[in-house]
Amino acid sequence: MYKNTYRRGPSRPGVQSFSGSNRRNRKNAKQTIDPSRFIKAAAPVSTVGYEPKHNFADFEMHPLLKSNVTNKGYTVPSEIQDKTITLGLAGQNVVGIANTGTGKTAAFALPILNTLMRNPSSQALVIAPTRELAIQIEEQCRILAKNSGLSAAVLIGGMPLGRQKRDLKDGSRLIIGTPGRIKDHLNQHTLDLSHCGMVVLDEVDRMLDMGFINDVRFILEKLPTEHQAFFFSATMSPEINALIDTFSRDAVTVNVKVAETSQNVHQDVVRFSGNVDKIDSLHNVLIQPNVQKTLIFGKTKHGVERLSRELRARGFKSESMHGDKSQGQRKRALDSFRDNQIKVLVATDVAARGIDVKDITHVINYDVPQTYDDYVHRIGRAGRAGQAGYALTFVDKG
Repeated sequence: MYKNTYRRGPSRPGVQSFSGSNRRNRKNAKQTIDPSRFIKAAAPVSTVGYEPKHNFADFEMHPLLKSNVTNKGYTVPSEIQDKTITLGLAGQNVVGIANTGTGKTAAFALPILNTLMRNPSSQALVIAPTRELAIQIEEQCRILAKNSGLSAAVLIGGMPLGRQKRDLKDGSRLIIGTPGRIKDHLNQHTLDLSHCGMVVLDEVDRMLDMGFINDVRFILEKLPTEHQAFFFSATMSPEINALIDTFSRDAVTVNVKVAETSQNVHQDVVRFSGNVDKIDSLHNVLIQPNVQKTLIFGKTKHGVERLSRELRARGFKSESMHGDKSQGQRKRALDSFRDNQIKVLVATDVAARGIDVKDITHVINYDVPQTYDDYVHRIGRAGRAGQAGYALTFVDKG
């Protein structure tokens, strides 16, 4: 069966605690944001239901893949899957423009797993901006490739390099990781991509926003000239276009993005005066009947930890995610949030970048974000899969 060759373990001295965090070169200067920008009614865009041209059974995939897809309960593909899988199976380079939550992981996973199953000498690389997203991709691939004999190596921060080296030495043909850690292995000659025929860049815009552009270029230059490429992004900038033009030829663009996620989000402010009023105001928000699942953003690791403890003391089922948490702790917190064992997750911006939970009803900016771009990214965690969401930003009356 599919062998999961990544092993979880606590961070240790000398091991990068969050892949790429020391490479981040985006502007960190705090902006002064007019509070009026945090107030906006949702304006969801009406969309016509997409009629797929295929069923999953129609795709020319390995029989085991079809069986696993059926066992997972999938029959009709989403738009990004319907338009991408056929192209991918044909060996075409693909640029997918789509929001998170549209099913894009299966859109690229099925074509690359099909090639890996049919060609024993093939190899695929998947690059993701965060370790949480890398693990989510591995988990989906493991389900889709069940009983295939394929193995995956996950190269992310927060895990010992020695264990990852052993995983690579064991011959894993599916490599999933973050740019910083992949580059580390290339520099140490524990990873060879000279025969890697497939590459996926997931959430390219986020990788560039996090300052990974040079690492990504370094990695792509290690690939053979002839390779199949999948680029997925929610936005397209000149920098992304230049990257695509350099490392893929004749790519077909599949655009299924209808609107910004934030357009589905009702935005408002909560005004407070002093720390006591601030935590009491948060308490009052969280006990409202329509507040079902809440992601709270804080500015610092210590502040996030203190707030989560205070909420638990007040009777809320809460956990925290920040850079001082081990990978195992972060995964357990995220799994508990996704599975509704807890209703409140308190996180820093960096830790929250890999969160993909579709049923978040409320995003709360307990601390005002550094930039307006950070604000838009935060509130995009709500209002997913066509559902309305709510964003509240705490603003000091003073």
